[in-house]
Amino acid sequence: MSGPDSGPDFSAGRPRPWRPDDLLNVNSNTERAAYGVVPGVVGANASEPVPPETVGGLVREFSKAAAEMAVEFGKGCRDIVRQSLGNRDSVLVRSFGKVRDSYLGKIVTRLRGKLRFINEYLPEDKEPLHAWSVIVFVSFLAFAALYVNSESTVSTPTPEIKKIYIHPPSAARIMLPDGRYIAYKEQGVLADRARFSIIAPHSFLSSRLAGIPGLKASLLEEFGVRLLSYDLPGFGESDPHPNRNLESSAMDMLLLADAVGINDKFWVVGYSSGSMHAWAALRYIPDRLAGAAMFAPMVNPYDSIMTREERRRTWEKWARSRKFLYFLARRFPRFLSYFYHRSFLSGKHGQIDKWLSLSLGRRDKALIEDPIYEEFWQRDLEESIRQGNVKPFVEEAVLQVSNWGFSLADLKLQKKQRGKGVLNWLKSVLSAAQEEYIGFLGPIHIWQGMDDKVVPPSMTDFVHRILPGVAVHKLPYEGHFTYIYFCDECHRQIFTTLFGTPQGPLDITIEVDQSTLEGHTEEQEEVALGDSVPAQAET
Repeated sequence: MSGPDSGPDFSAGRPRPWRPDDLLNVNSNTERAAYGVVPGVVGANASEPVPPETVGGLVREFSKAAAEMAVEFGKGCRDIVRQSLGNRDSVLVRSFGKVRDSYLGKIVTRLRGKLRFINEYLPEDKEPLHAWSVIVFVSFLAFAALYVNSESTVSTPTPEIKKIYIHPPSAARIMLPDGRYIAYKEQGVLADRARFSIIAPHSFLSSRLAGIPGLKASLLEEFGVRLLSYDLPGFGESDPHPNRNLESSAMDMLLLADAVGINDKFWVVGYSSGSMHAWAALRYIPDRLAGAAMFAPMVNPYDSIMTREERRRTWEKWARSRKFLYFLARRFPRFLSYFYHRSFLSGKHGQIDKWLSLSLGRRDKALIEDPIYEEFWQRDLEESIRQGNVKPFVEEAVLQVSNWGFSLADLKLQKKQRGKGVLNWLKSVLSAAQEEYIGFLGPIHIWQGMDDKVVPPSMTDFVHRILPGVAVHKLPYEGHFTYIYFCDECHRQIFTTLFGTPQGPLDITIEVDQSTLEGHTEEQEEVALGDSVPAQAET
């Protein structure tokens, strides 16, 4: 038996109990190992802390643990499927038990045989298809986690949200007979020098500021054109109408023309949904119109005289969200206010295609991203919603899809049918009256972009079928905005088509009384002779 201060006693077959003093008496690595002491840790370096594990090591350990958990999870799912669906009495086996004898089953069996060499490298589970399916699943989750993590770490600048600014009132206004005020904007030559006058009602979510976007004053001067645009009731600075419809819209246009001094006939311009009011003017005030210019004209998509094919070609171009908005406007118009308050009435600027659920072509998308268009659109939008009232917008949407009160067929030029009966026959014979025509007698021009997805070309084809006398100008590769917005060459082509060779404004000649002019000339001659007498005397 060893003493208390001596080394360990190995003769007994086991070491004695360990004491702290043994650390000072251990001199060899063999003895240290016998006591479980690791070399390099005790002694002089015993007080130094253990170095922490690296981040890479922690990530590797975490990945291994996650992989092991995923493998166990996969095995558990496999066992559940086997127990519930893989036994001989299950519905799956009874229904698809013959799959193994099929061609596909033979391919799977052959593939499993070829993959059996991988069994040597797989832990525990020796079935390649089972194990590798779990490995692929875990790899997919790992890559997805890395992708999400990289996306979140990359600093993406958030786009600046611009708030809508309501500008001070600046429009010229006239008062209508019913006491309402209508705001308008005037461009081009003065009234007494205008060779042609144009009135342009604006489209949905627009205002009098739109007119013909980007139209230069020099072109109006060159053709002698006076252009008037106005705010529809409830838009911009115009007062709302208590019972608005398309007939009242045409009457507002007529009263505006009379108030600003348009005594002759004028042209009407309709763009997109604004053409709805141009169609109304052609129906209700045809005698005051010289002609009409339409750009991607909107018609009622629920028009009863549309054929099934025309309706299909029109609706298939629209997104589901836009179809849904049309459905609400026709059936449940009150729900539109909810969507409008979340979009253009939210107090913040956004993209027109998202607000109105528009499907745009490639060139239209490039145009709306242009800074010039963006600035123009934002200013026009701010003016359109300045009253903050959703009712005019709901009314405008409902007008597009409801009964207009007339049909496009009513605009077709046709002979007026005489009344039946003997009296009408005698009246026609005795008076020898000439044939009378109904409909619109003037020219109608339509410009239609063939890549327009807002107002599809099928709508223009429908108009041309109903009104064969309309002059249709099809524009290849043009969209809904690209031809009329900020295109100087396009505007010149339009004016040349409508008005011919530019002749400038009208010349203002001042008529002078010739007798007064002759008397004034004689007085000047007498004064000249009187002045010459003293001059001769001096000589």
